[in-house]
Amino acid sequence: MSTAQGEPTGSGSAAEGPSAAGGLLDVLGVAAVVLDADGRVALWSPQAEELFGYRAEEALGAPAARLLVHERHRELVSALFAKVMAGGGPWAGVFPVRHKDGSTRLAEFRNMRLQDRGGRFYALGIASDLATVRQLERELALSGQLVSQTPIAVAVFDTDLRFVMVNRALEGISGRPASRHLGRRVGEVLPCLDAVRAEAAIRRVLAGAGPVLGQSMTGRPPGDPDADHTWSVSVYRLEDQRGAVIGAAASALDITSQQEASTAAARSRRRLALIADASVRIGTTLDLDTTARELADVLVPEIADVVAVDILDSALRDPAAAADPTGDAMRFRALAVKTAYPTEAARAADPVGELTQYGSTRLVTRCVATALPVLVPDVGEDDLARIARDSEAADLLARAGVHSYLAVPLTARGEVLGAIDLKRARTAEPFDSDDMFLVGELATRAAVCIDNARWYQRQRHAALALQRHLLPPTPSSRPGLEIAYRYQPAAAIGEPGGDWFDVIPLAADRTALVVGDVMGHGINAAATMGQLRLATRALAKLDLTPAEVLAGLDDVTADLDDILATCVLALYDPRDLSLRIATAGHLPPVLTRPGHPPELLRLPPAAPLGVNGALFRTTEVQLGPGDELLLYTDGLVEVRDQDIDVRLAALTDLLGTYRRPIEAICDLLLTALPHAASGDDIALLMTRIRPDPS
Repeated sequence: MSTAQGEPTGSGSAAEGPSAAGGLLDVLGVAAVVLDADGRVALWSPQAEELFGYRAEEALGAPAARLLVHERHRELVSALFAKVMAGGGPWAGVFPVRHKDGSTRLAEFRNMRLQDRGGRFYALGIASDLATVRQLERELALSGQLVSQTPIAVAVFDTDLRFVMVNRALEGISGRPASRHLGRRVGEVLPCLDAVRAEAAIRRVLAGAGPVLGQSMTGRPPGDPDADHTWSVSVYRLEDQRGAVIGAAASALDITSQQEASTAAARSRRRLALIADASVRIGTTLDLDTTARELADVLVPEIADVVAVDILDSALRDPAAAADPTGDAMRFRALAVKTAYPTEAARAADPVGELTQYGSTRLVTRCVATALPVLVPDVGEDDLARIARDSEAADLLARAGVHSYLAVPLTARGEVLGAIDLKRARTAEPFDSDDMFLVGELATRAAVCIDNARWYQRQRHAALALQRHLLPPTPSSRPGLEIAYRYQPAAAIGEPGGDWFDVIPLAADRTALVVGDVMGHGINAAATMGQLRLATRALAKLDLTPAEVLAGLDDVTADLDDILATCVLALYDPRDLSLRIATAGHLPPVLTRPGHPPELLRLPPAAPLGVNGALFRTTEVQLGPGDELLLYTDGLVEVRDQDIDVRLAALTDLLGTYRRPIEAICDLLLTALPHAASGDDIALLMTRIRPDPS
């Protein structure tokens, strides 16, 4: 703890006149006693009454030795008194005194000789209770050592906000000795701190607003000018024993390391949460574009201001070709671009879906070619030329304020599929190695999802191609019939199923109309559908009844492993306008006659194909010119949140609105039926009896 002599210490100094007394002497309870030359009490203070117990009228004129000293000590006291009165100098020490109540108490004395104008001598004794003195000494010693040796910077200010005391820790912050602080203000000694804010806090405390606790202040102290430090500052008001304000004390604890540790811990928690979030949000579907968008959504704005996800075109066309990208230039397709806010940097990115060739000088090309991240913490003009696709895009990035760049490869199962391109503009901190590690972890997880999506997409394309090949070609016009059809793959799961339709020409101008549904999706369902469709065509040409055709199909299905399918088959003869129809576990066809509401044909129920041994029956229906027949699969009407009867009623209501071309009716069914085609394939076949059967 340091102070200085001769320095101004604020208002109330001796040079400015008297000021309010402090309360320290009141704490000590200093008693004053004056003895005449005979050792009798001549003066007696109120504090003496409190310390020794005797009232002034009891003590005045009495021999002090008899009043205050035990008999065994009187000889010693007389000798000391004689020495002081003889001019032997003052005496100080601890002496037991007798209290009025008969107890003995230890008091610390200061004794000295006094002389009046007449040359008479007196003895002045000043005394305090020894326990009180020792307690105060211990407290002062303790506080002094604590303030002096603590690593916490401590300062005391007077009411004019000037330093009156500082400790060594504060000297270390300011780089100045204590003498350079005393009498000065905060801004004069600590320019690293916000002096206006600091002094405002001290004023509030002095005004009675309560202490300031743990207020953070940041700066670069003169003692360490190259590093930012953070201090936790507290300010308390100082009052004397009577409650008068005598100044303020401030403590400042350097919490830079704790702040850094806390920041690092918070950053680690945030990154762990981001990885956990990514595991849930990325790869929710097997759609390649959706997976790329999910990755970009995770990275923005948590990691970057602008993110682009690009994949090698070779990885899309041939997954096996993505393992070792080579050559001076590479062809990329942008799958997703995401920005944290509207920015010109978005225009600098390659448009989503477009195929672009990247030169060998581009950093993203180097990233993919080497399968290693590319980090540019501080982007310069030359770097922008290697980040952007051309000079115009580089100008856009410069105007957007892009100052840091990171490219991370998308690698799955040892193959480089593409790269993530990240930029920071508004985010002040540059990318660092921690960011590179985190994005690398996310890229690894996302790359597996992207790899799964591209293989699934390839398989789906193959299944769709197979299904298109197995479905019948455009049905030719048949005698006495108008024909329209539609096939729509499942929208929700994005892959083909086993739905099919067919129009089979038969002898004598007859026509077989078929709609079926193999349970399941994917290549297996499509292949099974193709087998059943070909078997149906072969059986129908044998001049069998619809029930007999279904029985034959049931035998074929039973020979396949764990396959179930539904089917409805109608045989139309234009010569007598008759329709013979049978079903195998399929939904009922809808018949609409001119001038009548649509009706669901009530057909004898039968089990699906593949149950083996089911009984199928043929029903004959007489048709007339203009009659319409709709065959369809369950994807048109089945949804999870409505009963099938409600859906079938909605279907018949829609068909009964008003007459229109059957091609338009097919389009209407796919677009206007609520929630249709949400999770399954749809196949539908519609016919209308021509007015002139010939």
